Amino acid sequence: MTIFEVWAPEKPVRLVVGGREHEMESGDGGWWRLDVPDAGPGADYGFVLPDQDKPLPDPRSPWQPEGVHGLSRVYDHSAFAWTDQAWTGRQLPGSVLYELHIGTFTPEGTFDAAIAKLDHLVDLGVDMVELLPVNAFNGTYNWGYDGVCWYAPHETYGGPDGLKRFVDAAHAKGLGVVLDVVYNHFGPSGAYAPMFAPYLSTGSNTWGSSLNLDGPQSDDVRRYIADSVLMWLRDYHVDGLRLDAVHALHDEGAVHLLEMLAVEVESLSAHVRRPLTLIAESDLNDAKLITPREGGGYGLHAQWDDDVHHALHALLTGERQGYYGDFGSLECLRTVLEGAFFHAGTWSSFRGRRHGRPVDRQRVPGHRFVAFLQNHDQIGNRAIGDRLTAVLSPGLLKVGATLLLTSPFTPMLFMGEEWAASSPWQFFTSHPEPELAAAVQTGRRKEFARHGWDEADVPDPQDPATFERSKLDWSEPEKPGHAEILDLYKRLIHLRRTVPGLTDPWLHDVEVWHGDQHVVIRRGSHVVAANLAGVEQTVSVRSPVRSVLLATEPGAVVQRDRLVLPAESAVVALVR
Repeated sequence: MTIFEVWAPEKPVRLVVGGREHEMESGDGGWWRLDVPDAGPGADYGFVLPDQDKPLPDPRSPWQPEGVHGLSRVYDHSAFAWTDQAWTGRQLPGSVLYELHIGTFTPEGTFDAAIAKLDHLVDLGVDMVELLPVNAFNGTYNWGYDGVCWYAPHETYGGPDGLKRFVDAAHAKGLGVVLDVVYNHFGPSGAYAPMFAPYLSTGSNTWGSSLNLDGPQSDDVRRYIADSVLMWLRDYHVDGLRLDAVHALHDEGAVHLLEMLAVEVESLSAHVRRPLTLIAESDLNDAKLITPREGGGYGLHAQWDDDVHHALHALLTGERQGYYGDFGSLECLRTVLEGAFFHAGTWSSFRGRRHGRPVDRQRVPGHRFVAFLQNHDQIGNRAIGDRLTAVLSPGLLKVGATLLLTSPFTPMLFMGEEWAASSPWQFFTSHPEPELAAAVQTGRRKEFARHGWDEADVPDPQDPATFERSKLDWSEPEKPGHAEILDLYKRLIHLRRTVPGLTDPWLHDVEVWHGDQHVVIRRGSHVVAANLAGVEQTVSVRSPVRSVLLATEPGAVVQRDRLVLPAESAVVALVR
């Protein structure tokens, strides 16, 4: 027997299941329900609204085997044979994250194919895998941010069972799984939920209409999001969620949706007896998100820190266009390493106003900030999707990796970064609707034409070749040049795991000084010294060097309280 339910407060709903139509029973709060004794797992169903001539998929559909426009299918979460009973979870503090996109991580682009690459991640030494969104979207391939079914894994990737197999296999290898989820907008095709109920507000954000989080009848919209969050963590055994662009969650209620989610996830964590992590992406530069609730914050566990990326990227590449305009100096790097944000109530030339607020270094630990040298946004939103591999020398790539992986933050790598992958990661879509496809193509070309790019050089998002170019080449890690970078990443991650000071999260213990194209970061009894110049430099570390723990290039020399650093190199050392 299956109990079918749907929220439609302003119109009657009929159920179609197994090819037969049924009248549904009206319940409290605009909910319609019906028990169907002979409809079990695998039964296809949909809901018919008065103004529609065909059944629509369930807004809470657990399975969309025929795509987002097809019928929903009953799915039994209890039927999967989990083998991770001994899994006790992964804490975010001390962890290294690894962001990947299922569709381009392997040639096959499936959950099962990704399982075969987990040994690579174990050998690399990362702790948690962060998947770009995997819920159902229209088309076959997409970044994932056009999802419309917030409860159903994308069928092309492997559907519900495929995701469970991936999580189960990751846990067997000792890897946690974080899932990127999008609750700030629905994708442009296949979003049927707003036809049933007032899921949307009159406001909008960068990607479309905003969710109704604080208006009339918003309680069930908030519940819709919260139940999706709990489902991924409970039914799919996922260890954490990355909440996309939370600054676009417009909520004027006394209890913000994010605080509500933090409370409910904390309760679920106690029930399942393993740590569950909520990571926010926000461009507000406000640590209120990660401040405990008793301190007046929302109580999330971490947030992405774009300022660290911008400081490193602009410094290493010399790029200053767009939002990089305020970044790029060694003093900027000092500011973010010591205080997490560069814009902390300071003037932002990109925004034309003051931005952010200072972080209390005595109260907010560094592990609550997820830092990265590259990620899907920062690569894919470049005109041609070029990685740092295309613009930096091997020496500076190594310096960047060293600065990231010895930082006081939670480091995150982007797939292929660890071997300096040569493949780009470009913006790709597969919208079947000609009008939508044309709008995306035209919008992409015009956006970069405004920044001086020839439209002919900007890859067509709808061209299958754009998607194929973005797939990793798994023959590269063993090739000259790539193998050396991979070895360095392994050594850095191992060093981070074995030297306690490198995971010390307290920002007030970080001291940074710099000179002409060199920087020194001291954290307790160790220092990181980096030479960004194309010539050898002698750098003062202000204390006698006891031993060198890691050098990115041969030839570094210790001279009591000084280090002679080869061109474009970095050293990690213990000092007295």
